[in-house]
Parts: sequence; structure tokens; C-alpha cells
Amino acid sequence: MPSDHPRRLPPLELLVAFDAAARHLSFTKAAAERFLTQSAVSRQIAALEEDLGVPLFHRRHRALELTEEGSRLARAATSALAGLREAVQTIRAPRQREVVALTTTPGFASLWLIPRLARFVAEHPRIDVRIDASYDTRSLAGEGFDVAVRYGPKDRRGIDEVDALFAETVQPLCAPSLLRGAVPLRRPQDLVHHTLLHIAMSGDAPGMPLEWQAWLQSVGASAFEPAATLTFTNYDTAAAAAVEGQGVLLGRRPLTDGLIAQGRLVAPFKGQLASARGYYLVLDAVAAQRPPVAALVQWLRTTARGEAGAVAVPGGATAANDAKGASGGSATAPTLTAAAPSRRPRTRR
Repeated sequence: MPSDHPRRLPPLELLVAFDAAARHLSFTKAAAERFLTQSAVSRQIAALEEDLGVPLFHRRHRALELTEEGSRLARAATSALAGLREAVQTIRAPRQREVVALTTTPGFASLWLIPRLARFVAEHPRIDVRIDASYDTRSLAGEGFDVAVRYGPKDRRGIDEVDALFAETVQPLCAPSLLRGAVPLRRPQDLVHHTLLHIAMSGDAPGMPLEWQAWLQSVGASAFEPAATLTFTNYDTAAAAAVEGQGVLLGRRPLTDGLIAQGRLVAPFKGQLASARGYYLVLDAVAAQRPPVAALVQWLRTTARGEAGAVAVPGGATAANDAKGASGGSATAPTLTAAAPSRRPRTRR
């Protein structure tokens, strides 16, 4: 039943649940964010709709859509909750430890950030860094995050500030043992005898994984059948498989630079190919004014700049040059022929 007092606010917990559901357009994702069950969020939204006397969502088959009233409330709720979070942050006793919340991909968190984070903690012992490792694109102000490190093309502009952290290059990498195996990796043609590790992508089909195709084309080897493939949903797990000698990884540098420096992965061929993607800092404009956030952002930038090009691997300037080297100096790029059919392991998705 609608409230008899039009200016009375609904309970805050209902507005918080609605804000999460409106951002995700999913009760299930809102429940995960709030650490509740999907049915609990659904009941909270129903209670809010009853309090207001209007529906806030159109409930489609497997989809939610905001009503006109829901859209108005979503804009107001997001702005109000962001203001509350900021006010609480500034009011809290200054003796308490400062917290900076960062969201990023699992691969960046595991392979690049965490191995280096101890340095930041040593320099800023009173700043606690909270890391959210997820492929979901979080709303910074709406979900209480200060900064994001995101992977992709630089096309995210709006109220947030976007700043390039570092570019990406790709290059095949493997465990040192694969250089000395029954069929050692000495030139790109040898890949036909090995397992290729790759990340699941839409459009993948049996045969050559999509993410390998650009590098292969750069050395004149655009189509061949690998001995096998292993497919992963997370890049860090694919890297772990490469370290264990389970196949050849298309290394994403600088994420894999630490593993190269430790000697756990090596580059069997010369040359790196510039990727169309990179890693970018995305800052909430309000949070960026806080000294702890500024300190973390400055450390990220300084660390990324300081390590650029610091890890050497065998290779020339371009993957195309490798095509010449692999063919004994000839200008003709190597041709990879299809390997005999083999049993393919079940892929992991």
C-alpha cells in the first residue's frame, strides 16, 4: 500500500537494493553485489514498489527494464547514495586507516598488481587497498569504487577520467621445458606439434583460436591446425597452465613480464606484435581528489612507466622480422601446413 505521507522516504535498505538492481538490470547481479539471495532482493524491490505505489521495472522474459518512474528514481538514488558515501568518508575519524577501493580484471590483479602491491603498502602503511577482481564493469560512484584499471580500447569517456596506463604487446610464451622437448620450439612452424592455450572468445571454432590469428598473420602463418588447444575463461589460469608446461600461451606483455623475469616463461620466437588494446586508469572525479586515491594512482603510473621495456626477451623489433629469421634469412614468410588430425581435449569455458 502506498505511503500516506508523500514526502516520507522509503527505508534506506530498499533504496540501496533498488540502486543495485537498476544499475545491473538484474536481481541476480544485484543480490551478488549486496551479498543477499535473489529472492531477498526481489522482495525488497516489491516492498519499495508497494511503498511508492508504482512499478519500477518492466519484468520481461529473462530481462528487466526500468519504467519511466524507475528511471527517475534510479538517477536520484545513484546521485544521493554517492553523496552519502562521500560524506561518510570525509566525516569518519581521521585516525582510522584510509581505504582505497580498486576494481580491475582478474588477470591484471593476479599477474601485475598483486606481485607489486607490497611496495605500495610499504610506502603507504596507513592506506588499505581493497581489490575487486572481476570482468564486470563496475559503476565507480554507484558501487563505492575509487579507481578502475580496465582492459580494452580507449573508448570510455564520460564523467570519469580516463588515462592510459600502458599499451599491450603479444608474443608466444612457454615453459623452458618446451624448448627442449621431443619437438622443441625453435620456429613458428613448430607450433603445429604443440597445444595452444587461449582465452574463450565469441566466434571461436575448432582449429586455430581467434586470439592467435593476428600474431600468426604477422609471420605469414594464418591458418593451421594445432596439435590441441586448451581454452580458459581467465587469462591468469591460462598463464598458470603455460608455466606448468601444458602448452604455448599468447603472452600479453607487460602482464607476463614478471613470469619472464623469473625464468618461468620464455619467448621461443623473436618479435612482438602491438595489440589494439591496453590498460587504462578510470577515476571517479570526486574520489580522485582524496589524497589516498591520488597516492595509489600516482604509484600505478610511476610503476608502469618505470617498468616499460625493462624485461628483455629474445626477439627483434617486429614479428615480421622473425618470419625472415625462421626461414633462414629468406624474405618469404614461413608456411605452416595442417597437422594430422588428433584427439582434441575437452575445452574449458
